[in-house]
Amino acid sequence: MAVKIKLAPTRRRGFFSSIFSGVMVLILAGAVVLAGVFFFYYQRYQTVVDDRLAAGPIFSNVAQIYAAPREIRTGQKLTVAYIAQNLRTAGYNANPQLGTFQLNSDNILIKPGPQSYHSTDGATINTEDGIVQSITAENGVALRSYELEPLLITALSEDKGRGKRRLVTYKDIPPHLVQAVVAIEDRRFFEHSGVNFVRIAKCAVQDVLSHRMSCGGSTLTQQLARGFFLSPDKKITRKLREIMISFQLEAHFTKPQIFEMYANQVNIGQRGSFAINGFGEASQAYFGKDIRQLDLAQCALIAGMIQRPNYFSPYKHPDRAMERRNLVLDSMVDTGAITDAEASRAKAEPLRLAPPNVDASEAPYFVDLVHDQLVQRVNEQDLTHQSLRIYTSLDPELQRAASEAVEIGMRNVDDLVRKTHRKSTGPITMPQVSLVALNPHTGQILALVGGRNYAVSQLNHAVASRPTGSIFKPFVYATAFNTSLGGTSLDESGVFTAMTKLNDDTQTFMYDGKPYTPGNFTHGEFPGMVTAADALAHSLNIATIALAQKVGYGNVAALARSAGITDAKGTPSVAIGTYSATPIDMAGAYTVFANNGVHLKPWMVASVRNTNGDIVSDFTPEAKQILDPRVSFLTQSLLEGVLNRGTASLVRAHGFTAPAAGKTGTSHDAWFAGYTSSLLCIVWIGNDDYTDVKLEGAKAAAPLWAEFMTRAIKLPQYSDTKPFTPPEGVTNYRLDKLTDLLADASCPNDFTAAFLDGTAPQSTCSRMAESPRTLVQELFGTPSSTPPPQ
Repeated sequence: MAVKIKLAPTRRRGFFSSIFSGVMVLILAGAVVLAGVFFFYYQRYQTVVDDRLAAGPIFSNVAQIYAAPREIRTGQKLTVAYIAQNLRTAGYNANPQLGTFQLNSDNILIKPGPQSYHSTDGATINTEDGIVQSITAENGVALRSYELEPLLITALSEDKGRGKRRLVTYKDIPPHLVQAVVAIEDRRFFEHSGVNFVRIAKCAVQDVLSHRMSCGGSTLTQQLARGFFLSPDKKITRKLREIMISFQLEAHFTKPQIFEMYANQVNIGQRGSFAINGFGEASQAYFGKDIRQLDLAQCALIAGMIQRPNYFSPYKHPDRAMERRNLVLDSMVDTGAITDAEASRAKAEPLRLAPPNVDASEAPYFVDLVHDQLVQRVNEQDLTHQSLRIYTSLDPELQRAASEAVEIGMRNVDDLVRKTHRKSTGPITMPQVSLVALNPHTGQILALVGGRNYAVSQLNHAVASRPTGSIFKPFVYATAFNTSLGGTSLDESGVFTAMTKLNDDTQTFMYDGKPYTPGNFTHGEFPGMVTAADALAHSLNIATIALAQKVGYGNVAALARSAGITDAKGTPSVAIGTYSATPIDMAGAYTVFANNGVHLKPWMVASVRNTNGDIVSDFTPEAKQILDPRVSFLTQSLLEGVLNRGTASLVRAHGFTAPAAGKTGTSHDAWFAGYTSSLLCIVWIGNDDYTDVKLEGAKAAAPLWAEFMTRAIKLPQYSDTKPFTPPEGVTNYRLDKLTDLLADASCPNDFTAAFLDGTAPQSTCSRMAESPRTLVQELFGTPSSTPPPQ
């Protein structure tokens, strides 16, 4: 029987086999192509990463700005706990190279390290009942004072983008912060190879369904790759590049190294006009702490902000921030990083944020000036790319007081402006402000506010030249006192004293062939002859110009220029402050009165050092004796009268009772200049467009000054205000307000004025009919029966 063989199935199998083979070839070819493409881009981005790493450090080592060292003195009201916290904040114990301390009951042993600002000489500070009892050096020598390690204020911004960061190492980062970030951002960070493909796939599906690219799906490594090398645009090609760079980062670095870079690179929001970059900066910005001091709740808050920093800002949206923080804590429980009990305790913790005022905590106007000064002395490249330590004059506690006082004082100013413009229908311009506080005996600028709000405007009014108004007038009276040294008479007036009579009637002064007819702030307030003490106390323009004419306009201008008011010229109007100076200039000028005639140029930078503590550059303050100490004190005595019974009496009404001297000023701007035995402060208020602020210095600037000084003298370092002590050759006397003669028991309504020995009035208020002594008797001290000096 014949057998039929069917070949068709074989051909069919061969056909499918051919198709399968073809498909496999295509797949293999595609795989080869993909592998080739992958290898090409892998090599390409390896070059990109290698080039970036070869370019230098990943992060710029910008200069760090430090405050002035805090001085501890015997007798101060301080606890060892406060001193320990200060040292802890400075980095002691956490960084033994910087220094260490040991706290034992009521004493603390301080030992600076090799990187300290100070020498390595330590000291023991003993306290009792919150008072510093003794300070003993390591060699047993008793010390009157000891300086603590300067505190870090901030870093210079890295670039024009105004980013701030404080670099940290992986070992600096608290374990809870690492766990919190991993729990909420990338749970498999320590296991994956840089990319979580399952998570990317899920996000891809989610984006397709929602028709928008809103799901990230990026690991920490991918986020780092994006932040360093790529734009923020959400495109598929960018995601592919991100993956390639992530592989390269994983190949180059260990997981801790990648996390460290991420911790220094990630943006955690905005503070004022500065971007907060990295966990180190975020720790300081939000909690005022070194990153090593963060607790569990604070770690969770920072980790929670990574996703949407502004949306979860604890300052703007505290409820959102707390809800997000608690979600992070729950995630940490899920990963086993913490227990339910630990999470519950952390959830119960309030936010406890640092004050949001960047002006108070980081003194940005001050830091900008420090940068400008250093650029002139230190190479810009070194300044922005080396780990230099810039030690400055700033007192952080006083800076906080200044910022708070400005905030409160300007509310009062705004109210005054609104009242002034009550009938106005147009827009109201709210004035700007500057406050400069310095040590009158060293010239160091201790606090500086350059405007109302640094985030809104970085224009620094502390260095803006404005007409000084009546705060200039003391230089006229100082010139007159200077002329009188040795018995020189001023025309028929005799030797100039606080009781010299000046003509305050309306009069015309001729200069360079041209007439000049000034007026007083209040027309006809003090007509006729007035004493010099009253003329300055009540800021009388005409009487002051008349005095300037007697002593010489050029002499007044010359004294002012030697005190740093360089624009002053010898014209009649110089006497009433028509020439300009900056608030910093005026602070320096007033050191002449507060510092026994020595002019101190205000300074901000003390020293520049590298990370090893080696000195790169030190700066020496400039000081020059330009007035006899007797002249300085006599002028100061008149300035005390301004506060006690003159235009600045509102300062006393605000409750500031410490011994002080000062002067109001009103031009187009409002000024107040004043000082105690330990602190000098200048306040300026005015409009940026130079229009008239229409506010008196007495009502706008003086209350702000009083607000600041009241806060300042509550700080231990400025609390020991003392009455001003006259130098040899000058004596204080009590004078009767009604007669301007020496006060005795029969005329208790009196005031105090200083006189060169031999020039005080000789008659008393109860013996005013008796003939006064002659000038010769006054100068050569013929005995008399006058009441004793004060």
